[in-house]
Amino acid sequence: MPIELTSRRAENSRPVTIVAAEALAKSVIDDSALRWSRENGFDGQAGRVLVVPGADGRASGALLGIGKSAPAEAALLTGSLASDLPEGNWHFADVPERVELAMQGLVMGGYRFTRYGAKPGNRVRFAVPEGASKGEIERIADGVALSRDLINTPASDMGPDALEAAVEKLARSHKAQVSVIGGETLLKKNFPMIHAVGRAASQAPRLIDMQWGPKSAPKVTLVGKGVCFDTGGLDIKPSSGMLLMKKDMGGAANVLGLASMLMTSGIRMRLRVLIPAVENSISGDAFRPGDILQSRKGLTVEIGNTDAEGRLVLADALAYADEEKPDLLVDMATLTGAARVALGPDVPPFYTDDEALVSELVTASQALADPMWRLPLWRPYEKGLCSRIADLNNVTSNGFAGSVTAALFLSRFVEKAESWVHFDIFGWNPAAKPHSPVGGEAQCIRTLDEVIRTRYGR
Repeated sequence: MPIELTSRRAENSRPVTIVAAEALAKSVIDDSALRWSRENGFDGQAGRVLVVPGADGRASGALLGIGKSAPAEAALLTGSLASDLPEGNWHFADVPERVELAMQGLVMGGYRFTRYGAKPGNRVRFAVPEGASKGEIERIADGVALSRDLINTPASDMGPDALEAAVEKLARSHKAQVSVIGGETLLKKNFPMIHAVGRAASQAPRLIDMQWGPKSAPKVTLVGKGVCFDTGGLDIKPSSGMLLMKKDMGGAANVLGLASMLMTSGIRMRLRVLIPAVENSISGDAFRPGDILQSRKGLTVEIGNTDAEGRLVLADALAYADEEKPDLLVDMATLTGAARVALGPDVPPFYTDDEALVSELVTASQALADPMWRLPLWRPYEKGLCSRIADLNNVTSNGFAGSVTAALFLSRFVEKAESWVHFDIFGWNPAAKPHSPVGGEAQCIRTLDEVIRTRYGR
């Protein structure tokens, strides 16, 4: 990353002054910097960075505008510094109001995906102010970077084999255990829907299972959709619909980023991560519209559309996770376009009947500027998933409330978990923000990290 955190301020470090909208005159800057700011039309506009020259023509400091943003949103505007500051040593002139979040925003804004030759950008060294922990900042930023890296990697290098290797690598770093059920063994072990969705691909479908922590600790299970590429199957997507389908394993990427955060924190918990890793491909062995699939839970599912495959692989994985009666069961998936129509790319909907969990998630989400929005598990819509010949269909016929009905479908496979929450994420930034460039994105996992550690970390 272009941002290197330092525990101490270097002697030649230059200050960054935070300026609210229309508060330039009240800022603690000298007259020369004030004149330079006015000549450049700078008056604290949100996310704008103005580098201030010294007498020798070199940068002597910088100003960061935060506009009229609320404290949490203002903190993440520090991400603009990662791309706009010249190389060298920097520090905040005054400790930001939300100092640790501000430092997280700075480091997340410095993320660059360089695997295929993109330039990393300026190398900026930034001193960690009082009130912030270098270890905590890096713990969160590393989890976010892991999620982004996995999503940004194209399917040519991030198929089920590579996704399994990524889990193995993370597990080795934390002495976690990994087991994998793959290929025809999925049928023998009763994961028929994972097998059906992935059997047409050149790389075998599999269920990846990572476990960490003492068995006697509170049990938190994360399930992530790992569809490494989605053609739509026989209900094939148009070419435009496939352009971003390398991100269809964004749920898996996000739960792995969250798992990294939790394990690095050292929290005492029994963490389990389940990833059904498949490609939804087309061949003579592809599953078909109208097929009836058996599921691990025993429910039969009529296939109304092969492009609604994510809920099928999640259903088998959720049923398996549910058998252990976890204290908290979280699933994350790039599941429906309907969620994006309803709330856009930045605000993932979540679904749960646990009212206490809703309150905890909303509070943490607002405090961390990590947006999400609760949508209802509206039970009357379940009738849209009815089938005349099977227990349920994987899609509705009317097209209404697609994200809600997908969540309702998944809810049929969870009954024993103490608490369950489903996130329908996008996993992608179509437009750059100060703390997040265009590309793969970690959504909701900073909030989940906070809630899980607060709930179970005592």
